[in-house]
Amino acid sequence: MIVDNADAFLSAFAALPVRAEGATARAAFLITPAAFSLAVESAGDNRYMDLGLPVDPLRALTEHAELARRLGEDLPVASFPGDPAAPDGIFPNNVFATVPGRLIIGRMRHAVRRREAERHDIRAWFDLLGYAASPLPSGGYVAELTGSLVIDRARNIGYCGLSERCDRTGARAMHEAFGLDLTWCFDLAAGEYHTNVVLAILAGRAAIVAPDGFADARVPMAIAKAYAGATVVLDAAQKNAFAANSIALSPSRAWMSARAAAALRDDQVATLASAGFSIGAVELGEIEKAGGSLRCCVAEIY
Repeated sequence: MIVDNADAFLSAFAALPVRAEGATARAAFLITPAAFSLAVESAGDNRYMDLGLPVDPLRALTEHAELARRLGEDLPVASFPGDPAAPDGIFPNNVFATVPGRLIIGRMRHAVRRREAERHDIRAWFDLLGYAASPLPSGGYVAELTGSLVIDRARNIGYCGLSERCDRTGARAMHEAFGLDLTWCFDLAAGEYHTNVVLAILAGRAAIVAPDGFADARVPMAIAKAYAGATVVLDAAQKNAFAANSIALSPSRAWMSARAAAALRDDQVATLASAGFSIGAVELGEIEKAGGSLRCCVAEIY
C-alpha cells in the first residue's frame, strides 16, 4: 500500500505487526574516499555542500578509516576502493541497497552518480555472496534508494520524501523493489534533497525528525505520533548538523557524526537512551563537506 496523507498512514501503521528479527542489518559496506573532492554537479541541488570550502583528502581518508573501524564494533563491515571520477561514491546507500538475496541498484539523478551504479566489482562481490543484481526498472524517473527512502525494517514501512532526487514513479519502483507493506509519500521542504537528512528510524523503535525538512507540518507530527515517547524532534541548527543522518546498526546503538552528537540536548539523548540506544559518534567533519554524513556513508546488507 502507498499512501499520501497522515490519516491513512496512521491507520495503516497501527495495523502492521512488528517483526522480532531483521530490524537492523547483518553487515554493511562502505566506499573509501579517493582523491576526495566535491562533486560540482551534485552541489546544484544539495544545500549542505559549499564548493568554496577547501578539502583535505588525507583527513577524509583518515576519518573514513576510523568510521569503518568503529562501525565494525556492531557488525561486519567491508570497504571498497573509491573512484576519483565518482567523488560522491563515498555515499553508496543512494545507489546500492539490499533485501535478502538481492542487491537493489537505484536510478540516480546526476551523471556523476550514475557512474557508481555500473561498478562491476561491487556487483561481482554480491554475486559471490549469492545476491542477484536487481536494478530498478528502466524509465525516465529518479529513485535514490535509502537517501530518499527511510525504511522501518521492523514494520516493513518506507518513508519516501519527494524531491529532485526521487519522484512518484521512483517511489513506486522502490516500494515494489523492497517489497514494502506500506510506503508513505510526502514532499520534502524546498531545498531538501534526501529524506535521510531530515528523518531517521532507529531499529523500528525510535525516530529522529526535523520538522522544517518537510513541506507539510502534518508529516513530522504524524511520525512523532507513530513513535510516541521515542521521537527526538530537531531544530533547524541540529538538522544542519546532520543529527537526523543517523543509523542503528545494532539494537542498542545509534551512530551519528561527532558534530551531530554534539548538537543534541541532554533531554534528547535521554529520549534515545529510554528507547534503548546509546550514541556512537565518529568525527566526519571533512566528509560532511560533501553534503552528507554518517548514515549516507553506510550501505546496509540484509
